[in-house]
Amino acid sequence: MRSPLAVSLTVTCALALSGCAADPPPPTFVAPAPTASPSAPTVATRAPVPSSRPSASTAPSPSQRPRALPSPGNPDGAAAVPAEAKAADTREPDRVIGKGTPASCTSAAVVAAVAAGGVITFDCGPAPVTIAMKATAKVRNDHGPDVVLDGGGRVTLSGGGQRRILYQNTCDKAQRFTTSHCQDQPTPRLTVQNLTFTGGDASGETAEGGGGGAIFVRGGRLKVVNSRFTGNRCDGTGPDLGGAAIRVLSQSQNRPVYVVHSTFTGGRCSNGGALSSIGVSWTVLNSVFTGNKAIGRGANPARGGTPGGGSGGAIYTDGDDFAVTVKGTVIRDNNANEGGGAIFFVSNDRTGTLTIGGSTLRANRSAGFETYPGIFFLGAKISR
Repeated sequence: MRSPLAVSLTVTCALALSGCAADPPPPTFVAPAPTASPSAPTVATRAPVPSSRPSASTAPSPSQRPRALPSPGNPDGAAAVPAEAKAADTREPDRVIGKGTPASCTSAAVVAAVAAGGVITFDCGPAPVTIAMKATAKVRNDHGPDVVLDGGGRVTLSGGGQRRILYQNTCDKAQRFTTSHCQDQPTPRLTVQNLTFTGGDASGETAEGGGGGAIFVRGGRLKVVNSRFTGNRCDGTGPDLGGAAIRVLSQSQNRPVYVVHSTFTGGRCSNGGALSSIGVSWTVLNSVFTGNKAIGRGANPARGGTPGGGSGGAIYTDGDDFAVTVKGTVIRDNNANEGGGAIFFVSNDRTGTLTIGGSTLRANRSAGFETYPGIFFLGAKISR
């Protein structure tokens, strides 16, 4: 264990951390401004696909043209993205939330569409819109097998600091058992893309150990593409709970959770100010983590007289045989009250591997302990 260090570091090579060159500072991203929340639920099924480009006489005026939120992720990230990690094709959706106005895009419509499954898009008008979630949207395990939620770069789902936003759990009887081995089944396959999640809060959630302020997933598969997570929360104490933005337990055949071209800012949780998991592999590509904090204290197992927690300012991973890959990613100005201001990685049987390449780790404070600047690692190997 080492004393806390304030470091500026680019990781591009195995273990030779101090010899790597520094990248340019990452760009500053601006969180979207919230708009008025709508009220009338509208979910249309199987929307037609546009067949032709509008003529000059029918082209929308500048005020009617779609306007996207700022792009998430690291624009300088050069990591190759495998085919299965890319955005899903949503040109022929099964369901469309909204009828072209912000008022038609409601929490009830989102909840109904997610429960029904399939490919889901939004039609809320040309301007960015924030949908205030009045209830958590829950994936039904017997609907799918794919659930794709695509905000088109203009939709923010807000938990309002009161609730978790999105939930999938193959071991939750209320969402229907579909196999006899719920902890390792291939479906549902949940993809969220071109969306912003803000103000999700799982504080007080006790099922499956809690955590996952914006998204909680157990079983099936999860993929996150071109999405932004801002100001999400989960419980502030506890030795192993975490994931202010995303908490994942169990993925089919230990296939990785893909996180691609996405941004995580301002998350707060006992562990994992952005991501958290137990026994789950991750592949994080061309993404950004800034200003996230692990706010618990006492580590894991909890020291006597403490509630435990405080590790993994951005990313917290625990378990046995799992792998974490981080490439083309900026992890900057994250903090942990205990270990791993950027990344906390513990493979209990020392079989797990951590790979970091082409990524900038800068000024991630580990107030308690670390094995490399910003990283606490126990596993088989850490490499490029």
